[in-house]
Amino acid sequence: MAKGEYIVSLDIGTSKVRAIIGEQTGSTVSVIGVGSVDSEGIRHGAIVDIDLTVESIRQAVDQAERMVGIHIGSAYVGISGNHILLQSSHGVVAVSSPEREIGEEDIERVLQQARVIALPPEREIIDVVAKEFVVDGLHGIVDPRGMLGVRLEVEAYIITGSRTAIHNVVRCVEKADIDVANLVLSPLAASTIALSSDDRKLGVALVDIGAGATSVSVFANNVLAGTSIIPMGGDYVTHDIAIGLKTQTVAAEQVKLRHGCAWVDSASDDERFQVPRIGSNQQVEFTQVDLAMIIEPRMQEIFGLVRKEIEKMGFAADLASGYVMHGGVMSMQGAGELAEVELQAPVRIAIPDYLGVRDPSFVNGVGTLAYAVRAQAKSAPAEASSYSRPVKTGGGFFVRLKDWFRDFV
Repeated sequence: MAKGEYIVSLDIGTSKVRAIIGEQTGSTVSVIGVGSVDSEGIRHGAIVDIDLTVESIRQAVDQAERMVGIHIGSAYVGISGNHILLQSSHGVVAVSSPEREIGEEDIERVLQQARVIALPPEREIIDVVAKEFVVDGLHGIVDPRGMLGVRLEVEAYIITGSRTAIHNVVRCVEKADIDVANLVLSPLAASTIALSSDDRKLGVALVDIGAGATSVSVFANNVLAGTSIIPMGGDYVTHDIAIGLKTQTVAAEQVKLRHGCAWVDSASDDERFQVPRIGSNQQVEFTQVDLAMIIEPRMQEIFGLVRKEIEKMGFAADLASGYVMHGGVMSMQGAGELAEVELQAPVRIAIPDYLGVRDPSFVNGVGTLAYAVRAQAKSAPAEASSYSRPVKTGGGFFVRLKDWFRDFV
């Protein structure tokens, strides 16, 4: 295959680091290689040890390379965390064309005007996302290109992040000898494969229950309307199991994956398993019901916090499409049913429809691939992935993020 047919994503999470290789065909992508290793050096979604994180990235990339037989030189990297903030902004310009036809240059200028805000020195502007354009007082315009007018305005929000957090992610990837082709905001990436156009329009909460934290993002009127982080995730469930069964954390994680059930009503007394007791060689037998009685209260707490976060964001009555959830913990039996009971709304679990990655924990990684392909198709159709071509990330790296988010709202 030609080298331009490949595209790579990196999902650097608390429990796993995943490198996913996709084969690009036009505006679609097929997953052809996956590398997944236990994450080291990351706690609750934040990098706490550069060297351990770098080693995890290298191992994941090596696995993916061996599966496909190519060398990965650059990747699109998902980024999220409680440091990501949205801030409303407004921009206005006069249409420059003598014929008063609005063109790409006018849209670029009005978005640049919206970027002119005061920010603390520790924060970095990632991009400007248009909520709506206004042409001579006419509101609700999604794409004003080709329209006639004198005055062009934009109601937008600024996506900002912690300069330290962003640069640490970039540094880890580069120290693993991978160039950062671009950063992708994880909720937006996940939404490309997890949400339908009706979801985005009518109102939906996209919830990613990761190992160390839970990301809550609301989409309404075709835009990302808000995002927030809850500092609790699947690792808390594992910790509860370890304490309740008096076993090691590693054994608790294995039990959660193999026998976990989030809803006691769905658990079976016939499904039995053994775990080693801490401090002895003794194996103790439990049933799935015993396990569910430990898991259900913590999952109820997580879903309760999600509901409270939605209420705090002001969208409790605006989610016509309910909740779409992903993350490894949502693959547990009964998780979706318990979520519907606790959230009192429709719940759907997002699962990528690709062989080898049909698991809710792969939504961010696969979504990043799909997001990158769509961005390339809109901004530079002739440019494909540069997995073996160096991509410099210094000197205006964040300027290269311009227009990415706008293309998907």
